[in-house]
Amino acid sequence: MSNKLFALVLMALMCSGGCASVRTLDAAQVGAPVIYSGTRLDWYALQGGCYPIERFGAQPPKYAALDLPFSVLLDTLLLPWAVAVELGVSLGVQGGY
Repeated sequence: MSNKLFALVLMALMCSGGCASVRTLDAAQVGAPVIYSGTRLDWYALQGGCYPIERFGAQPPKYAALDLPFSVLLDTLLLPWAVAVELGVSLGVQGGY
């Protein structure tokens, strides 16, 4: 029963607040941090940062403390891509057919 409850809470958090990593990478603001961007946005919000839009191009999730571990995980998985973007390396990835 606890696994079902955990999955339900996790799904509710993702639907209501959204993940900071997804928000920052979707914003694609020039000059915004790319490496660990969601983690940095969550931490910025927890420290009382005033201007997340200007700095990250996105609003932090409503529950930044709960989102922080998930953002760390996703940012870690996306770290090779983020480093490549930061270095200006084109990976040649394209979507669609």
